[in-house]
Amino acid sequence: MEPTAQQTSFQGLLDGGPFAYGVELVTTRGVPALEDGAQVVRLGEALADEPRIGWLSVTDNPGGNPMLPPDWLARMLTSRRVEIVIHMTCKDLNRNGLESAAWRYAADGFNNILALTGDYPGGGYGGRAGAVFDLDSVSLTALLAAMNDGLEVTTPKGTTDHLEPTDFYVGCAVTPFKRHERELMPQLFKLARKIHCGAEWVITQLGYDMRKFHEVKLFMQWAQVDAPLIGNVYLLNRPVARLFHQNKVPGCVVTDRLLEQTEKYAAGPDKGRAFFRELAAKQLAVFKGLGFQAGYLGGVHKAETVSEIIDMAEAFGADDWKEFAKEIQYSKDDEFYLFEQDPVTGLGDVEVLNPEYEQSLQGAGRDGGKSLGYRITRAVHDRVFTPGKGAFPWLQGLYRRLEDKDDHLALKALHRIEQVSKGMAFGCQDCGDCSLPETGYLCPRVACSKTGRNGPCGGSSDGLCERQDKECLWARAYERLKAYGENADMLKGPAVFYNSDLERTSSWANLYGGRDHHAD
Repeated sequence: MEPTAQQTSFQGLLDGGPFAYGVELVTTRGVPALEDGAQVVRLGEALADEPRIGWLSVTDNPGGNPMLPPDWLARMLTSRRVEIVIHMTCKDLNRNGLESAAWRYAADGFNNILALTGDYPGGGYGGRAGAVFDLDSVSLTALLAAMNDGLEVTTPKGTTDHLEPTDFYVGCAVTPFKRHERELMPQLFKLARKIHCGAEWVITQLGYDMRKFHEVKLFMQWAQVDAPLIGNVYLLNRPVARLFHQNKVPGCVVTDRLLEQTEKYAAGPDKGRAFFRELAAKQLAVFKGLGFQAGYLGGVHKAETVSEIIDMAEAFGADDWKEFAKEIQYSKDDEFYLFEQDPVTGLGDVEVLNPEYEQSLQGAGRDGGKSLGYRITRAVHDRVFTPGKGAFPWLQGLYRRLEDKDDHLALKALHRIEQVSKGMAFGCQDCGDCSLPETGYLCPRVACSKTGRNGPCGGSSDGLCERQDKECLWARAYERLKAYGENADMLKGPAVFYNSDLERTSSWANLYGGRDHHAD
């Protein structure tokens, strides 16, 4: 007998079985009236009674607003047969808080985790909350993977102990709905890094261009990374479409053309209800046709609505999805695609890269990293700060001798030279654990609102930071690195964990002494 959602774990649902369905639940701010049955709990219970829904996914303070934590709602639904996925974001908790939350989830039996960087805080009592972002989605994924291996910790006696392994099934998100190459490619490279760091399944962010959804699948094939892929669908209405169009919800994209359609149908007698539900059903049908393992529905407030959309998706003909894939391509003007469009399917062709992109890799148009200052910085780094090259061995020996002698005066003088020179050149914040070589010599503490050291978050729009106050660091870094043919390698390697013990110490001394993240 074919397994059903009642018999199958979340991992089992994504492990090559029938196309699965999940639904997003958002908790509330304030204490719900439990004696009457909180509305979100009643919704979760009703969704769990729909046999075709395999899992419910609970968000973690979406939009950066304070809400009840996701495990509160998850515990309310544990008696139901449905699987639960919990979102973990890095905006509100440092690494200790995240690890503590992860132990709590594991102790309560919640092992399905979606690791996210999270939106920049959007509000808070008495003013905007301060963002944490001690970790990001990549380093959080690596932490959860380490917990699965049996976390290695140092005891008070100085010995090493291995904690009991957890059994997290860790997922990650990818945001392909970027207009420019300099934004899209770092997103895709970061996806590969997340998988290499331990992510076992992938969900897309929100958009309405099936060609871009398909490109995620093509990229994974091209980059030779493998993980089950879930397509994300949000049931639109006019107010939400306007918010997405205005970039008020980071990473969620509604283009001018789709907004026109939204306004047109929303002006009708049913306020666009039929159009929006059919659009969602068509997207689910395309995901299934493309070979995605599952579809994920958000923006629904009634279980009957979900059932209606699934009914519609499953009533389409076997090949109808191919026409829907051509129809649902609401892109921006001059939008970049990595793969050339197949004229027959209207989707991408994994065998044919974008010819302009391929040409640019050969040197044409490489000007993003040719400034004199950047060239000088690279040359200095190559000769002074690259292990085994140039003056590195001599300077390494010098710093070791000074530290062995406890020559504080000389070390302090060198640190002051470092502070002044790097402050003038990069706006250095004296973190003591420098990531400039990995970020195109753009300080993540200065140039990124989330101080990201492992790649871009999903919130940028048309090259601007999620907060709309500066260019995205990683878009700028991509252009600089591409000028030297290094863009494809920009996000390779293990996750970077910043060590706050090094704050206000010399990053030069820490590099030569093997104390910074490069030593790992």
